[in-house]
Amino acid sequence: MNAAFTSIKGLTYYDTWKACVGVTLFTPVEGTGVWLIDMIGNVVNYWEMGYKPGCCGELLPSGNLLYEGKVEDGPLADVEGAGGILLEVNWEGKVVWEYRDPYLHHAFHRMRNGNTLALKWVELPSKITAKIKGGIPETEREGVIWGDAVQEITPEGRIAWEWIGYEHLAYSTDVICPLCHRNTWTHANSIVELPDGNILINFMKTHTITIVNKKTGDIKWRWGPGEVAHPHCLSVLDNGNILLFDNGLHANGLIEGFSRALEVDPDTSELAWAYGAFADDFHTFYSPTMSSCQRLRNGNTLICEGITGRLFEVTGNGEPVWEYVNDLPSRETSPMKASLCSVYAAYRYEIGYPGLKRRIPLPSARQSAPGAAHTKKEAAWR
Repeated sequence: MNAAFTSIKGLTYYDTWKACVGVTLFTPVEGTGVWLIDMIGNVVNYWEMGYKPGCCGELLPSGNLLYEGKVEDGPLADVEGAGGILLEVNWEGKVVWEYRDPYLHHAFHRMRNGNTLALKWVELPSKITAKIKGGIPETEREGVIWGDAVQEITPEGRIAWEWIGYEHLAYSTDVICPLCHRNTWTHANSIVELPDGNILINFMKTHTITIVNKKTGDIKWRWGPGEVAHPHCLSVLDNGNILLFDNGLHANGLIEGFSRALEVDPDTSELAWAYGAFADDFHTFYSPTMSSCQRLRNGNTLICEGITGRLFEVTGNGEPVWEYVNDLPSRETSPMKASLCSVYAAYRYEIGYPGLKRRIPLPSARQSAPGAAHTKKEAAWR
């Protein structure tokens, strides 16, 4: 692993001409808050949420922060990605909306109509459990496999729409990764409302990305098995393609793997762009869990290598132009405790984003003085 990834924290590289200027929001695994930093690593805002993260926080166009917290005494608190509470807070951290369900997990999505999509666990009937293929034998959770449901929640807390996975999935194709436990089936970790109103869902344990017809519940498109392994963080680009973080865990049945950021065309199921995997040392990255990627307005891509807490931006041809390695909440974290700096996900909000209006000053001289950043990283790469 590159020395810069483990021994240097904070800002390590910044090309002021090629990076996409804005502020970066990220949610550390440790602690109970969400951080917003500028391009040179200064803290712009911090939200103390009172709960460890179930996944991450996102800045809404209103300037409010939407966050999923983990309820420690929840019935499935020991399952990876467990949540239990959705919180929306204003810039100052005051709660303006909350929704509780002990079975919430992993992901949420604020819809165009103001409702919120959320993932939750549902207990599978025993007759369904018996039909599910794959996984390590006899690793169910107390004899039970938990499946996924998607709910649309109104601001008043009413369920406006629900999709229950086991009513629409296929036992022959939705097969659990052979190296994973059978405590959960598909283990969804990302949901997005598409421009046509349908729902995009990522199923981590079956390596499958799907588009669900919201009116009928039918799966109208699926992609992933044999192409990706345990992916995270779906988003839809302006061209209609889907961007995702391919963690690469258990790829081709191997315990160790490699990670990539991928853009796939859902019309052809072909890759339109890829970054990572077997490149030179400066480009290689790997995070077996968590992580994110985001396409920026200038065509660059922001990537969060979650396990190391490394956030970095690359151009369309893979040139690194910005890098920050998490040193929060403790700036005194030892390099030997790199896991304390792990980050669930990161998002860049460019100057002009509605949620930032009148809340942060415009950057002066592109927040330059990058010389120190260049020198710091170049020393580490020698």
